[in-house]
Amino acid sequence: MLKDYSEEYKNKLRTPEEAVKAVKSGDWVDYTSTLGKPVLLDRALAKRRDELFDVKIRGNLTEGPIEVVECDETQEHFVYHSWHCSKYERMLCDKGLCYYIPMVFHNNAAYYEFFIKVNVVMVSVSPMDKHGYFNYSVNTGVAGPIVRRADIVIVEVNEHMPKIHGGYDECVHISEVDYIVEGKHEPLKDNPPKVPRDVDIKIAENIIPYIVDGATLQLGVGKIPNAVGAEIARSDLKDLGMHTELCTDAYLEMFRSGKLTNKKKNIDMGKGVFGCAIGSRELYDWLDDNPGIAAYPLEYVNRPFIIAQLDNMVSINSCVAVDIYGQVAAESSGNRQISGTGGQLDFLAGASASRGGKAFICMSSVYKDKDGIERSRILPQFNGDIITSPRSQVYFIVTEYGVVNLEGKSTWERAEDLISIAHPDFRDGLIKEADERKIWRRSNKR
Repeated sequence: MLKDYSEEYKNKLRTPEEAVKAVKSGDWVDYTSTLGKPVLLDRALAKRRDELFDVKIRGNLTEGPIEVVECDETQEHFVYHSWHCSKYERMLCDKGLCYYIPMVFHNNAAYYEFFIKVNVVMVSVSPMDKHGYFNYSVNTGVAGPIVRRADIVIVEVNEHMPKIHGGYDECVHISEVDYIVEGKHEPLKDNPPKVPRDVDIKIAENIIPYIVDGATLQLGVGKIPNAVGAEIARSDLKDLGMHTELCTDAYLEMFRSGKLTNKKKNIDMGKGVFGCAIGSRELYDWLDDNPGIAAYPLEYVNRPFIIAQLDNMVSINSCVAVDIYGQVAAESSGNRQISGTGGQLDFLAGASASRGGKAFICMSSVYKDKDGIERSRILPQFNGDIITSPRSQVYFIVTEYGVVNLEGKSTWERAEDLISIAHPDFRDGLIKEADERKIWRRSNKR
């Protein structure tokens, strides 16, 4: 006979306004990640602005608006932080209203366990099941370790959240919850994939020949990974697997085309593994109650040791720029924070250690600056930019002009390879810069 949790549920049920009274001045409050943002609680906490001071809030890949930020540009009452910026959080950083927390994603759980203080966690969850569990849904990658660390746990029941099957840490039991909040929510925001540009499609076409049947894929966020997914869906590849920190519509497209089966995976066979998900409502419908999907904490998904166990693991991420030494900037433009370290380093290390594995970092060869002037993404040398991936760990670099493998290459070989995939208009200038840095062989052919 199942235990009846209705009385415990009733005793812990609070209005948003009642629940946020748990927050005190000086507290650290966590909003977790993505759809885990507690919309009703955030709104109620913002209403307490004038009676609270120096409340510090953490989030990650969170869509706006965040009411506690919007209501207090002085930051005397609320100070917001993110360890991977969404487009909205990037805008907050530009205004000085968000502070970035550097984090390598596979260390997410350890950071919270050993170093980070959490006074109150507020997290959106799916409705409680008959066993007394609330599901973290597409927020499974980060929620569990934060909830365990928190002094006070408040769950906000979102009636629209999909219920996701998990490997572990995908839910929290009512016995571990202090307060429960209910209320009407807007339907989940529909985030359909952006249409790839011609240059994105060309980059994807350059990568496809390196992928073999039975490979397991990690695709980052952005137009290029989406283009790769679309090209794979049109290819002859078969029996591909999913092991990714972020699940997007690219995987749904591969599944619909019959390419994504997860049959050849060495671990989690038959299961598409992910940590968090952002995408269309169709994506969330696909993930909902799907026994072919397993959500795990990022300490598992992004652990290089775990990734390396998957034969033919292919990691595909994007970046902002690369210098001719092979250093990669993927999270900032100059000193402007635009995203985060995320899992790029994790998957570089893991895929490189996989039997038959490959790690690709992709970019268009050029971009236009704010004045409309075309600039090269391959640079002579970074000067002040934040380095995401060190040259010692970078594997394949891809532009629309080709693919080069930097592993085991000397400085002059790296310079030669990278210049070969730069936009032709910038190659002579890059050669001159390489020569001045004494990493261009005089015997190199032009």
